[in-house]
Amino acid sequence: MELVMTTNHTTPLPQTLPSQNTTIGTEADLQASIQTKPKADSSYETSAATTRTRFANLDAIRGLALLGIFFLNILMMSNSLMGYAPHSPEIASDIAVGVFTSIFLEGRFISLFSMLFGVALLLQVQKVTQHNELTPLAATPIKQRLKWLILFGFAHGCLLFPGDILLTYGVCGLLIYRYTQLSVDELYTKAKKFIAIGFVVFLLMTLIPLDEEWHRGSELFNQELAIWTGSYVYQLIHQVGLTFLMIFMLPISTLWFCSGLMVLGMALWKQGYFEQGFSQTQLLKFAAASLLLSALDCGLRYSGNATLSQASAAIMTISAIPMAAIYLHIIVKLCQNNPLKLQWLQNVGKLSLSLYILQSIIGVSLLRFIFPEWQSEFNLIDYLLLALGVAAAQLVIANVYVRVFKQGPLEKLLRLLAKPKLQ
Repeated sequence: MELVMTTNHTTPLPQTLPSQNTTIGTEADLQASIQTKPKADSSYETSAATTRTRFANLDAIRGLALLGIFFLNILMMSNSLMGYAPHSPEIASDIAVGVFTSIFLEGRFISLFSMLFGVALLLQVQKVTQHNELTPLAATPIKQRLKWLILFGFAHGCLLFPGDILLTYGVCGLLIYRYTQLSVDELYTKAKKFIAIGFVVFLLMTLIPLDEEWHRGSELFNQELAIWTGSYVYQLIHQVGLTFLMIFMLPISTLWFCSGLMVLGMALWKQGYFEQGFSQTQLLKFAAASLLLSALDCGLRYSGNATLSQASAAIMTISAIPMAAIYLHIIVKLCQNNPLKLQWLQNVGKLSLSLYILQSIIGVSLLRFIFPEWQSEFNLIDYLLLALGVAAAQLVIANVYVRVFKQGPLEKLLRLLAKPKLQ
């Protein structure tokens, strides 16, 4: 994925976590809604087969996650996974923006998106089983959709952006769809185990010393700049190689962390948190944990020690989870599962797969072909403003598009490809 978990750290990291590109358009097709309001401590399981009404909260949360991941992915679309090249020494504005992103942006939206994918998978299983046993025959349409998603991701990684998340999500889905019928306690146990494995492996990988310095004007930066502003054929060769590298790294670390977040999403759904949100006590704990871990992340990142700076990326992946839960709560309370509230954000969520690919097309086109000089000129604040502009454009595109069409073009294509063949 990514597959970098997206980071704007000042030194390049072993690219093993999915990039915040994280989206998955199939969620829009998998989800369904119910109108009953559960108790937060009850086992809240719903059948997607019971209604054709969309679950508005999920659309709105997905819309926020999709727009949010671009703020970090844009940093890697110029040079495919090396990430932002800081000045040496770092400038004050970069440090200020870096602290802001470490608290509110980095890893937050890919974590949220991964949880949503777990929920979508759970709803799809409930749709085909209606709470009966998940037989191999019943699982066939689910596996078919996930396999097509893997192919979509492979093509996206090779042709546009090796930081693709679709391939990773498809593989993770094939691993965890069997867990959808587990109890809440069993899901939490598996989630903690998977996340812990992914974190430890990623932390160990960040401790591998770098052979070359990565900053504006360094030899490595100039080499990467020459590659990613050169001919598309040359870029294509490198993108294919990086995509296969991501596939190789997938079972080592990315698979575990993303699967853990997806299973966590299933547990949160079953307890009704996507319907009612969290308690005030839970939110205070989430805020304290996120701020404490973000402070540790920033302290390591700007310590002046290369090894500690790299290790901060692993801390970021954990600090992202409680902040993602806070974002989930905010959208749930604002949307209230009402299709007329946050409609502008819901419409983005309905087109998540198409808009995710559009983000890559826009980012790659601007930074590699139309304005390649931006790679040498842009500071973090410039990338942040560019991402804001693209987010605004996607909001407009989504809300105009849904007035004419019921499905996004890639959502429709995926549904047609994954549709069971008549015997």
